[in-house]
Amino acid sequence: MTTQSTLKRDTHLFTAGKYLLLALILLFLLFPLYWVMITSFKTNMEAYQYPPTFFPYNPVLDSFVKLFTEHNQFFVYYQNNLIVALAVSLLCCIFAIFAGYSLARFKTRWNAIFFALLLVSQMFPVISRMISLYAIMGRMGIINTRGGLIFALLATQVPFCIILMASFFANIPKDIEEAAFVDGAGRWRILFTIVTPLVKSGLLAVGIYAFLMTWDDYLHAATLIQSDALRTLSVGIALRYLGELSYDWSLVNAISIIGTIPVVLLFFFFQKYMIKGLVAGAVKG
Repeated sequence: MTTQSTLKRDTHLFTAGKYLLLALILLFLLFPLYWVMITSFKTNMEAYQYPPTFFPYNPVLDSFVKLFTEHNQFFVYYQNNLIVALAVSLLCCIFAIFAGYSLARFKTRWNAIFFALLLVSQMFPVISRMISLYAIMGRMGIINTRGGLIFALLATQVPFCIILMASFFANIPKDIEEAAFVDGAGRWRILFTIVTPLVKSGLLAVGIYAFLMTWDDYLHAATLIQSDALRTLSVGIALRYLGELSYDWSLVNAISIIGTIPVVLLFFFFQKYMIKGLVAGAVKG
């Protein structure tokens, strides 16, 4: 009886310690987000106050009002970021469908080489490719264009998207396609009306991945775009608001809150499908 009581007590202590550790980790991870949020509701004087306040004395919306009434250029950056992210996400899905299906179904001696090249392309840091990418795009005359930025980001994101989609297509039994062949369906019809609907969770995961990675991109946009009217959100904030208006931290934090809303909403509504798709693509058989 004493042994059982000791085991119960140890179990309760272990559980309490586990939840305490998780709470501390969660607090550590979420505190920067909390600080950005409360600073956006402070006056600029309170934002600079020392010691800092962990709760605003009088929460105000002055920074948000100023952002929507006096800083129209922010919405230009916002629009550019949205257009580029959506375009890259859509194109990544299209390329991933065709290339992923061919890797999963057409077994040739070139498949292994192509797959290895895709993997190798993910081993090098982005900064190591920027010089050659800039030179190539300069010869093509697409530097400082939205299309050129989309092209550069597509080249960065599409290899991983192809690898991911190939694993999804490999999980679809070939018997389904063989039955469709017997019924007279062609390869294109099988791909778009039978196989692709079966991997829609994976396709959604690929699209969300490409969107998130593009939305947060800074290096490509900072290197390839010089015109202020074509800058994306991260570069626009860094060059305009953190340079010229770095004293107004309430405004900068309000901008950060507005800029993260699409990503938060995307993850909130689609996290179930994204996790399901990634897990399904990781398990073959």
